[in-house]
Amino acid sequence: MDAAVVVLPTLHEFTEPLLLKSGARLARYSLMVETYGTLNAARTNAVLVCHALNASHHVAGRSADDVLGWWDNMVGPGKPVDTNQFFVVGVNNLGSCFGSTGPTSINPDTGTPYGADFPLVTVEDWVEAQARLADRLGIERFAAVIGGSLGGMQALAWSMRYPARLDHCVAIASTTRLSAQNIAFNDVARQAILSDPDFHGGHYHQFGVVPKRGLRLARMIGHITYLSDDDMASKFGRTLKADDLLYGFGVDFEIESYLRYQGDKFSEYFDANTYLLITKALDYFDPARETGGSLAQALARASARFLIVSFTTDWRFAPERSREMVRSLLEARRAVTYLEIDAPHGHDAFLLDDAHYHAGIRAYFASIAHGIGVAP
Repeated sequence: MDAAVVVLPTLHEFTEPLLLKSGARLARYSLMVETYGTLNAARTNAVLVCHALNASHHVAGRSADDVLGWWDNMVGPGKPVDTNQFFVVGVNNLGSCFGSTGPTSINPDTGTPYGADFPLVTVEDWVEAQARLADRLGIERFAAVIGGSLGGMQALAWSMRYPARLDHCVAIASTTRLSAQNIAFNDVARQAILSDPDFHGGHYHQFGVVPKRGLRLARMIGHITYLSDDDMASKFGRTLKADDLLYGFGVDFEIESYLRYQGDKFSEYFDANTYLLITKALDYFDPARETGGSLAQALARASARFLIVSFTTDWRFAPERSREMVRSLLEARRAVTYLEIDAPHGHDAFLLDDAHYHAGIRAYFASIAHGIGVAP
């Protein structure tokens, strides 16, 4: 999008109950949505963008409060996902804290925020809600569903749960299941929140407090895993914040200052219960669990063409996990393109500008546009 363009979201309310994978049920819920570009007359040029942990429906352009979309370098006129050609849909997931129904929303049964009473949601639950949104928007089939990290999991889930409703699945810096190490990082982050004295069993709103210390620490832990060692070294090294060592437990090094800044900022805008829910959704995603451990059998349900992208220094969702997907897709005789980008930025590379990465996405979406007859 043009960074000067202000994009306004729309709240879509749903009154048909949504049965969640856990067995819980949402009687009614709302989804916050932004769209970019124009849906063509044949309704064949829609692209769904699925967001990662702390992102939202605000994918591109400027919000009313002057916040730039989290993937503005990827989505917009003339950008790799070109909104001159595609109608792009960004939706805030259930359980998030940016407008869709979640723990900060009012529970109609109590008149107070759901807090810890909001049910656990899964990647599959998000896909079900997104499919209902597509119905609301009159989109029978997406030209592509795309996402990075947790968003890539949603794109993969779309390909298996609704194979007739997407032509292309684009999963970037993602995986079909977390490693034990990833689950461990998530649990340590959750324990930081759960052990905060201000957490109050998840009903902190009733006490007029927020578990900021736990959120701050959770974000610091998470942020370490999003960066590569080389990226940290080049940005911060062992540079001191002051002129000399302070011989205490405050901030001595620039990296400490950076992590504390990231943690403080995060604790001001993100909800603790949402963090708990979304990291559990990450942990639970494992489509091969339903097919006796066979990823190829799970992916055989799909009919889309796939683009899988990984980054060499991403140790959170390492390239080997993407290669595993590619091998399973080939075993299932599915069409797949694989890009492994040599980039120094670690997991966060999927959000950043990289000439080779963006050129690959641009070429892939140009091919999609040509195939549906919307290329210039």
